[in-house]
Amino acid sequence: MDETKLEEAVEKKTLKQAVQDAFKELGDTFVAFVNAPKALWAINIPYIIEGLVYFGILTILGKFCSENVGLTDPQAGWIYSFVTGGITFAMLILGGVSDKLGVRLSLIVAFAVMFIGRALVGLSGTIPLGSGLGSPMFFVMFGGLFLMVLGYGLYQPASYAGVKRYTNPQTAAMGYAVIYGLMNLGAFFSGFISPLVRHRFESTFPPNGLPAVFWVYAGLTLLSLLITVFILTRKTDQQAVEQIARETTEMTGEDEKATPKSTEPEAKINNIPLAIYAMVTLGLLFLVIMIRNDRVQFNLPLAGVALGASFLLTIWEYLRHRPDHPFRDLRFVAFIFMLIPVQTLFAHNWLTIPYYLDRAFHGSVVSQYFELFSNINPILIFVLAPVVAGLTASRNIYKMMIYGTLVMAAPTFLLALGPNVVFFLAYILIMSIGEAMWQPRFLQWIAEIAPEGKTGAYMGIGQLPWFLTKVLTGLYSGYFVEKYIPRPETGLPIQSGKMWFIYGLIAISTTVFLVLAKGWMMKGMKQKAS
Repeated sequence: MDETKLEEAVEKKTLKQAVQDAFKELGDTFVAFVNAPKALWAINIPYIIEGLVYFGILTILGKFCSENVGLTDPQAGWIYSFVTGGITFAMLILGGVSDKLGVRLSLIVAFAVMFIGRALVGLSGTIPLGSGLGSPMFFVMFGGLFLMVLGYGLYQPASYAGVKRYTNPQTAAMGYAVIYGLMNLGAFFSGFISPLVRHRFESTFPPNGLPAVFWVYAGLTLLSLLITVFILTRKTDQQAVEQIARETTEMTGEDEKATPKSTEPEAKINNIPLAIYAMVTLGLLFLVIMIRNDRVQFNLPLAGVALGASFLLTIWEYLRHRPDHPFRDLRFVAFIFMLIPVQTLFAHNWLTIPYYLDRAFHGSVVSQYFELFSNINPILIFVLAPVVAGLTASRNIYKMMIYGTLVMAAPTFLLALGPNVVFFLAYILIMSIGEAMWQPRFLQWIAEIAPEGKTGAYMGIGQLPWFLTKVLTGLYSGYFVEKYIPRPETGLPIQSGKMWFIYGLIAISTTVFLVLAKGWMMKGMKQKAS
């Protein structure tokens, strides 16, 4: 039955029948997922912890940079750009490494590196090292964040490769939705842990107790490492692979092991130039940051051009040796890049919302517990992602992109009406529904179109536009924060409504682009989107 006939059949059902069928499908899928191999839960449990730690750090990093390290709001935005953009760039480079190392070893290495990095960030705020951009404290913190970036760049592709490895065709959609939801569940918990630790150790770690929070996060990273080592053993991995192979054979009637594999050796690619170009790009990014903050005297436009050229050269070097790379497909490229505007709302969850709650609601309980209010979205996603995945599992992915991005972007205009707790909570709820409608399905689509043994690489590749989103949003968010929601002690007026109106226009342009390009996109992507 082709897609048109399938949709006509669905439309003939009553609403009650459609809902009953959807929830029955959801229930069957959930039961199968609960019975998934032990190895999958060895992926999921650390993923909850990592969600807590990663998003917990993003929530407080701006405040730490401003109040502890002594950076300005725009400078803190640049640090955010380096961390979040650097992680996605690292995924692009290290995604293939996770395929070579395997799921288990990749996760162990990733957690070990992230533990050291986060401990260094905690150390930077524990011992007296001065303050300000260029101080020893800044460089210790920056070194720790750099290690965290590298570790996370290996961790994320390996985790999604693990989900693909340990799920069958029936549980795959639920597996991707659940792992996406679990990270958000962890992020929600950080909203409780961070303020409790911060208030408890405020006198021990002045001026705000944030170094203690970083130490707690380092300890939790160590816990994830131990769980991975002792639960995701080689034996557990092998048992899971055998179980999934049996289940897949029963469902499809095809024996995956019987599929002949090519005996032709893969052509080896010299990645040394790529690594050099990538390091030069990161170095130029750091140079631009230093120039903008008057730490280095150099021509800023020239440095900016060099940074852009170096970045493009890095991408070209990566693609020229890979003729079958999905970025050679114009429709694929257009599809993922059209999602950039709405993805800026993800970035504002840590780039803007913590500042917005801390400053626009200054003196209220919202400001005092800004970490908790900043992380309401994650718990909603934890609940909504699996439910929406079950209800929309048979829906066309491209149409889900249109509906989901519209629902996600539209409530931003509620915040344009001014600081109001009810409007903020409504924004978070509606935006989260939109996010749950399209984001997990998009991640699933990337993983499913990946050739065997290339999941990690494809997950990294598909994250390139997300890298650009994080970097570009971080470049201007600090300016908007400083202009529209300045620190209360400055006495300047709060004008958050104007800021959110601009952000709303940016986000909803994704839906417009997707609608305008629908005919062209569906011609070449119909099979991939189904």
